[in-house]
This record gives sequence, structure tokens and C-alpha cells, in this order.
Amino acid sequence: MLPAVIDIEASGFGRGSYPIEVGVVLPDGQCCCHLIKPDSDWTYWDCRAEKVHGIPRQLLLEKGVDLRQVAMDLNNLLGGTKVYTDAWSYDLSWLGKLYDSAEITQLYTLESLRALMSEQQSELWHETKEAVIQRFNLKRHRASADARILQETLRQLHLEI
Repeated sequence: MLPAVIDIEASGFGRGSYPIEVGVVLPDGQCCCHLIKPDSDWTYWDCRAEKVHGIPRQLLLEKGVDLRQVAMDLNNLLGGTKVYTDAWSYDLSWLGKLYDSAEITQLYTLESLRALMSEQQSELWHETKEAVIQRFNLKRHRASADARILQETLRQLHLEI
């Protein structure tokens, strides 16, 4: 069985950045994605990051889900499990900001995808990921699409656990 995979898009990459979209793909392939309405003190915005993910701040203000609801939904979906990411330090920080602002305890753990791979599989990661992107014609830099790319890359590397 493949692991659950999470991906997060953010307002930027530096200090003060915060999560704006979270996407999860579960072991059975089920997908969940939320745009996150920024908290009132989440004001940092990097236009370079917006060019990467293509999500304007105004869209978050108009269509984003309240961060408390996102935190509860993620807990309900992932509670008691281990979830994998390719950007562990960034995603850990952004999830911490989400749960701290929501004043809710995170009920799942985050782990690096590297923990699942041998040295040989790690060396094949980027090449395999690019092949997955081409084969499935998946749009990148949206959270749920990126999570699906990561999980499918794991599948291609025969990392079913």
C-alpha cells in the first residue's frame, strides 16, 4: 500500500510565510484539497511565490476555507497516521503555523519521503518524477496535483509499503 502524501503551497518561502493551499492523497488514491483563508495577521505575500503556484491572495480571501476548518478536516482525514512530504522542513513549519493559529493540536505526524527510499531510489527520484509529470500530464505547483505526483513517483519506484 502506498503512503498518504501531503503538499503545501505557501505565501512565500521566507520568514512570515504561511500555508495557502494544502493537498493530500490517501493510500487508496482519494484526494483532498483546500485553499486556506489567511488569518488576520497573515499578511506576508511574495509575488514570486504567486508566479509559481498561480494562486492570487484575493482568491484566498474570497474562496478560502477558514483555517480552523482546514486543521479539523486534516485531523479527521489523517488523525493517527504518518503522512509523507518532499519538503519536510517547510511543510512542518507551515503546518505548525496552521495548527498554532487554529489553536488545535495536530493529530498526525509528518515525515520526509526520503525516509522511505534507499540511496539508489533517491538517486532515481528526480528522473522518475519528471517521467510521471510527462506521462500523466499533471499540472504542477498546486497542492493536490503535486501530492499526486509525489505518490505516483513512489509507486514508480516500487515503494509500496
